[in-house]
Amino acid sequence: MAITITNTRNAVGPWLRYGATTAAVTATAVLGARAVDPASVWYRSLRKPSWQPPSWAFGAVWTPLYATIAYAGGRALGEAEDRHERTRLAAGLTTNLALNAGWNWLFFRLHSPRAGLAGTMLLNVSNVDLIRRTAQLDRRAAQTLLPYAVWCAFATALNASIVRKNP
Repeated sequence: MAITITNTRNAVGPWLRYGATTAAVTATAVLGARAVDPASVWYRSLRKPSWQPPSWAFGAVWTPLYATIAYAGGRALGEAEDRHERTRLAAGLTTNLALNAGWNWLFFRLHSPRAGLAGTMLLNVSNVDLIRRTAQLDRRAAQTLLPYAVWCAFATALNASIVRKNP
């Protein structure tokens, strides 16, 4: 006896969806954090704007933002009508997370605020695309990503200010 699935929505179970997005986001956070060294002589020597948050604030902000990315991704993947939609969303999320972790490596490991600025600008473009893709599937999930996009825009402004102050 063959089982036919006429509606493929939610064909991927919630444990798998949320587990996969949580694992991807966790890997992003760990990989990105491996490049960061705010105590380095190089970073401490940079001139920074007076409005830069203290170092501890970044972890305090990123932790819930990463949780919202995992939640939004898992939720939107559950609303995908078919494998093709899930694959497109997963590709957008993967690209976004790679750019997210990549910024740390460009800025801190390459000691290049300019490369970091280019990376964060690409991340902003990716955020818009990810929110658009997510909104096509689930508006609430897309709204959940808005604080992430706003924080990344703030990070871009901060990065740009560091570039201006350190020619």
